[in-house]
Amino acid sequence: MVFALSKLELKSPAFEQLGRIPKKHTGEGEDVSPALEWTEVPEGTRSFVIACHDPDAPLISGATYGFVHWVVYNIPASVRSLPEGFSGYTEGPNGFGRTTYGGPMPPPNHGTHLYYFWVFALGAELNLEPGLSLWQVLEKIEPHTLGMNRLVGTYSRG
Repeated sequence: MVFALSKLELKSPAFEQLGRIPKKHTGEGEDVSPALEWTEVPEGTRSFVIACHDPDAPLISGATYGFVHWVVYNIPASVRSLPEGFSGYTEGPNGFGRTTYGGPMPPPNHGTHLYYFWVFALGAELNLEPGLSLWQVLEKIEPHTLGMNRLVGTYSRG
């Protein structure tokens, strides 16, 4: 797959780029997704995908790379933010086996992990079926991706 960062911007009022994700948004807290907002949307955008991935997580047998915490797709082009605790549109399974947000919770004594929140702007409304993994979504959206970027947060267990 070939993806490249663009001018699309992703921000959260909950934490800054490379800042610590508040406990509220983790598996040790309320486990609610942080509010997200995106700007600098490429012209021709018809839909969005949001994902959260931890590449620092130890690999699990049979898994690909890291740990998926959230995947939301089929987000309409008119949407520019998701509120805190959001659930809706179409969500795929996370590494916990649920189709909702599952917050950061690195293994005990595993140090600080980086959590990549991604936004992808697509030039098509793909109406993807429910239940797709992040890897399946990425495969389907690649030819339609107009722009993408990330917000990276950190977390270590207390």
